[in-house]
Amino acid sequence: MVEHVLVAPDKFKGSLTAAEVASRVSAGLGVATVELPVADGGDGTVDAAVACGFERVPLTVTGPTGEPVQAAYAWKAPVAVVEMAEASGLRRLPGAPDALGATSYGTGELIADAVKRGATRIVLGIGGSASTDGGAGMARALGARFLDEAGAELPEGGAALRNLAKIDVSAFVDLSGVEVVVASDVDNPLLGPHGAAAVYGPQKGASPEDVQVLEAGLARLAARAAATHGLVGAVEHDGIPRPIGVAGAPGAGAAGGVGFAALAFLKADIQPGIEYLLDLLGFGEQVRGARLVVTGEGSLDEQSLRGKAPVGVARAAAKAGVPVVAVCGRRTLTDEQLDAAGIRAAYALSDIEPDLDRCMAEAGPLLERLAARIAADWR
Repeated sequence: MVEHVLVAPDKFKGSLTAAEVASRVSAGLGVATVELPVADGGDGTVDAAVACGFERVPLTVTGPTGEPVQAAYAWKAPVAVVEMAEASGLRRLPGAPDALGATSYGTGELIADAVKRGATRIVLGIGGSASTDGGAGMARALGARFLDEAGAELPEGGAALRNLAKIDVSAFVDLSGVEVVVASDVDNPLLGPHGAAAVYGPQKGASPEDVQVLEAGLARLAARAAATHGLVGAVEHDGIPRPIGVAGAPGAGAAGGVGFAALAFLKADIQPGIEYLLDLLGFGEQVRGARLVVTGEGSLDEQSLRGKAPVGVARAAAKAGVPVVAVCGRRTLTDEQLDAAGIRAAYALSDIEPDLDRCMAEAGPLLERLAARIAADWR
């Protein structure tokens, strides 16, 4: 039998948290395991950090449509892990999406609390957001003011930004000595056909007309911020590095433009989500001496190949020379695609239970059965 298996899965969305997946897999393997739940910056990032020794800090903050919600960030002095989905995620909507008015304000409240607590590094995971406000709500919670021509505060949401005339940051929270890292694998710019409104707006309930409204608001935000927040990054043209505006930086369009606000207002560094979080959670130490790594997520599909947790785990394990297999609810990737991603085999719940509703409802026991197969195959 395999000795020391590292079990490092992401969540099975809608069924099990990453920690629950790890526990079920360990139970089914029946061998010595180390459980390391992981996340890529989206839903479940705080849970993964807490499972790895961080403290959960609960807080009542402003939800995406203005209602109070119970959220939390993870804390291990002096590092805070803030998950945007906790405060400003689609799962926090009380009802239908509000594409034009949803705000990222609650995320800023979590960051502000972490700064007051004494954080010197804030890791911001920005998947699963409900807003397309360019991060204006987040910045507002940290002291920025977004004003119209008459000097009045704008309402929350991306649509209101069309009337933005001035950004006042005179009362912005002091972030000197605080490193902000955005964990994201999205490289979209803020504006244009590949930008926040065009690509992600429809996922948040935006109609084609709404997308145009949001695009105009984000463009106004970018224009007003340019004068005070300058340039960031560089692209090569004919071999010559040329500066690009904050709005055009890779990742500025992440989370409805929160990436833009993080770059412009927080002077953040955007890092590949799963790679950065694996390092933060101690994957490198835990994989030493392992003979097998079991990773996984609810669906192994084309999205998994774009920087999701299982592929990130496989890449990290490959550096240590440890083989990787995956568990999942279902998979659409071919054996060739899995092999190219560094995953030697995939075990899907749908292989042993074709009824997808039962796969969701009975994911735990089914995972234990799959893990027993892994133990038999990898003796």
